[in-house]
Amino acid sequence: MPQLDELKFDEKGLIPAIVADSVTKRVLTLAYMNRESLELSMRDGLTTFWSRSRQELWRKGETSGNYQHIVSITADCDGDALLVMVEPDGPACHKGTESCFEYPLWHSPERGEFSLRGLYRLLEQRKEEKPEGSYTSYLFEKGLDKILKKVGEECTEVIIAAKAEDRRETVYEIADLAYHVLVLMAEQGITVEDIHRELASRHVIDHKVKQEKMT
Repeated sequence: MPQLDELKFDEKGLIPAIVADSVTKRVLTLAYMNRESLELSMRDGLTTFWSRSRQELWRKGETSGNYQHIVSITADCDGDALLVMVEPDGPACHKGTESCFEYPLWHSPERGEFSLRGLYRLLEQRKEEKPEGSYTSYLFEKGLDKILKKVGEECTEVIIAAKAEDRRETVYEIADLAYHVLVLMAEQGITVEDIHRELASRHVIDHKVKQEKMT
């Protein structure tokens, strides 16, 4: 495994650093580090890069406040690229988006994998475009009160199905509830990442209790 002195910087003294959210695992940006910026990042726990355009060191968040708190830095097998896992204080992109990678070019229709984030983005698209005949468009057109009513109804359906110990129906109703909650989130601008981070912040390991159990 490459150590710091074994990293392979290019002819300009740079190494690419892929920055990803440690909670959501989403790639946020690709930047470059030199030996000095890497050492500063490791020393201070905040991402610091080398600007190829300005030819100077820059710390992410110095002007915007969107600092990136480093969780880990990992070198690849050849020692010529880095993966930097961070907890971001805000958007990674200078355009104000969460990630610099926001512009899909192509995806395989056969190999597309379902995700809550993907569904959420579809809901955002429905909210903006409101295509005719779409149930989601109908909910957004009716507004918050209608969406909240549906969330309440689906909560009741989950309770009824679970109380009846009908596993198949409970799964079906939970899926309905999850969908309507995502619609509510899109309506109020609450992202999947917001919920992910909130849950992650509650996931605290009590190392003292764990140690006592081991002994």
